[in-house]
Amino acid sequence: MTPTLFGRWQTRLLLLATVGGLVTLPFYLGYIGSGAGLLYFRMLGYVAFFGLFWDVLYIYMQKFRWDRDWPAAFQLLAGIWEGIFIISLVKTIGLPAVPKALTIGGFFLHYSLVWLAVFTASQSIMRILFPFWRFRGGQWL
Repeated sequence: MTPTLFGRWQTRLLLLATVGGLVTLPFYLGYIGSGAGLLYFRMLGYVAFFGLFWDVLYIYMQKFRWDRDWPAAFQLLAGIWEGIFIISLVKTIGLPAVPKALTIGGFFLHYSLVWLAVFTASQSIMRILFPFWRFRGGQWL
């Protein structure tokens, strides 16, 4: 499948809102008394927000590949880069409603679990729930 920009956006937002939200829920519940529980949902929101801009770059880069596809290895590299980018923003300039005291280990544990769940869902559940998703450039609507 060669995703379109609109298809990438739809898939990213759907998977982060559903699968990402379910993975984030235990982090929220674990910190609910300390007030830091919403921090992980905020981080999920920032991953979704910045990801919309990254998708524009990824679609542009795809055009230079002979098959115009984005293989799983590139998805892994993109996931690593996006995680490093987000935590770098938090630690250097800061993001609204996210304390700079956010631990790198806590962030990467949450981010890695969300990324793994979203990647797995995109390779399995999306193909079952939306059988024509692959043939519509990643668009599920």
